[in-house]
Amino acid sequence: MASSLTASRPASGLAPAFDTAVLGVSSESLRRYEEPVFCIGGDGFRPGNPLAQEFATRLSPEDLDKLAAAARRAATQDRAVVDMLDVGQGAHLQHLQITIVPLSDSAGALVFVRDLTLDNTLRVALVESRRRYKDFIDISADFPWEISRARRFVFVPSRGAMGYTPEALIASDPATLVASDVGFGTDMPFLTTRRIESEEFWLKRADGRTACVVVSAMPLTDTDGRWIGARGVCRDVTDARDRENTLTRVRNRERVLTRIIRAFRDEVDPLAMLNVAADALARGLGAEHCQIFRVAPDDADATATLGVQLAASFGDGVGTDTAAVLSSLANGAAAAEMVLGDWQVLASPALYQSGSNGAAVLWRKIERGPWTDDDRLLISDIANQIGITIAQLTNHERMLRLARTDGLTGLLNRSAFVDGLQRFIMRQDRNAPGSMTSTLIYVDLDNFKPVNDTFGHQTGDLVLQKARDILVQQVRPTDMVARLGGDEFALWLNTADLAIGVQRAERLLKAAADLAPFSAGTEKPLGFSIGIALWTPGDEKLDHLLARADAAMYQAKRGGKGRYAVSTAAEA
Repeated sequence: MASSLTASRPASGLAPAFDTAVLGVSSESLRRYEEPVFCIGGDGFRPGNPLAQEFATRLSPEDLDKLAAAARRAATQDRAVVDMLDVGQGAHLQHLQITIVPLSDSAGALVFVRDLTLDNTLRVALVESRRRYKDFIDISADFPWEISRARRFVFVPSRGAMGYTPEALIASDPATLVASDVGFGTDMPFLTTRRIESEEFWLKRADGRTACVVVSAMPLTDTDGRWIGARGVCRDVTDARDRENTLTRVRNRERVLTRIIRAFRDEVDPLAMLNVAADALARGLGAEHCQIFRVAPDDADATATLGVQLAASFGDGVGTDTAAVLSSLANGAAAAEMVLGDWQVLASPALYQSGSNGAAVLWRKIERGPWTDDDRLLISDIANQIGITIAQLTNHERMLRLARTDGLTGLLNRSAFVDGLQRFIMRQDRNAPGSMTSTLIYVDLDNFKPVNDTFGHQTGDLVLQKARDILVQQVRPTDMVARLGGDEFALWLNTADLAIGVQRAERLLKAAADLAPFSAGTEKPLGFSIGIALWTPGDEKLDHLLARADAAMYQAKRGGKGRYAVSTAAEA
């Protein structure tokens, strides 16, 4: 509630306004004074100018009493006194500075009142703002800085930056923070003459490691536009860049791996899958050459090394022995990495069902740089896929063998034998028509059925296997032997003339004596009936050739068994 300046409010301790001339002070002088002035005289505490009268209306009676009491206490001293006084409460609290000036001859005193509420509020706000700014700087991950005209740091965070202490940074040359392999020239961010907005630079940490920082900075100039320093903020984004690079490398690995897996999916032939894998692996890892090895099958030739053989490759041959690499993997190494001549080699075993069934080997020129962790991860990932494909290839080959061979004897079956003959005849007709003969021999066991009837099928199977052994002993690696079904067999003597065919038939008849112990009786001896058909490149169809050999074989049977017969090209 506003206070009245009338004498009816004695509790306030404020007397009505009066002419200050009685105190020897010009009323006009006080009226022009820009702050409230109160007078203390014999008649009490009174406003001395209109500003004081208006100011008093904003104070409560209690606040006026507090102001009057403070003024009276100070007026008893024979000197000017400055005191501080708080009036009001809560949001209405005011901070007053009162200056009491005693008048001569004990006529009283003048009380000058200055409201410092706004000043105090601003001062507190400024202090709080500075404290807040300091707290933000201290907890910020950024590196705020300022450079002086002398090109030295004059401001850095109290916690330091980039691994440096504040003491190490203050007054130091900012050029010492620049990575040695990065030259900023005149565009060094700490000495910038232009405004920089979020640009990347490379700095050096206290431990010597480089750091990628994003800098925002601005130059400082005097009133004449001369450069007097710069200030800005650096944000270390090295970890973020490392994560981005790692993500990029992971995506590259996934891209190469996806390409290989897609190729595997699109390819039907497992061997073609391995060739695609060798191509993609070499290209994906920047290698000049890639080799994929597989565990050698039981019938592998002498080129197998340490139990494995080359299954697929990409690029020109490196001309370097891989035995050292394969030996390392054969001894159980999870990976092999070595330098062989001008090549750096990276290899990984191909795994399938907790075991190794092959290996992937990469060759890269030394000058192209060393292998990275990403290279090692990628070849390991792909080698696992290759292990699956090698297993598929092995199963595929086994299925082919089962489809092409006789289950009891292991010889070619009729389908595989006829297919092989067809391909050979077509090739010979195309490449050298009429220039080279071959001989087809049909063999049928004599008196085989009585063996099964007398001794059972188990003995019969032993007879068929013994017959197989006899036939195989009479052929070369380039020839073919097949079981056509039942007790019928066939031999294809590649590039053999009729004389050779007859010679082999005579040997077979002689070797058939080894079957005698299995005969069902002396009147039913086991033996061979053989039909011989000479093939000459030309117009004769395969069906006709097979029919001639079969007819010759039955001619031998009708002639008394245990003999051979020769078919001419005119027979059918």
